[in-house]
Amino acid sequence: MSKQLSIKTTVCSEYQRLLEECQDALEIWNKRRGEVSQSGLIKTAEGDELLRLQANFARAYAVLQHHSRDCELCELVSRIEGRDTENSWDTLSDNTQYV
Repeated sequence: MSKQLSIKTTVCSEYQRLLEECQDALEIWNKRRGEVSQSGLIKTAEGDELLRLQANFARAYAVLQHHSRDCELCELVSRIEGRDTENSWDTLSDNTQYV
């Protein structure tokens, strides 16, 4: 975990909770994408499930981003660290691509 995130999660318990929800949703989505990718053929039900999991992650990420912008504590930490709260995707993404 980067210094930025450890400071934010120490200062703001709501940010920590939202970050964990977002990371969990991303992990579940990535795991299922990998499983579906390994199986070869994608059935309609699997495709629908992947879309639902993607939407769950997108929703959790959006809530986290809104919190980062709206929370005075998180905004203060971001300003002190000189980091753009709107471009923190790199802290969550493992950059795994499934074909």
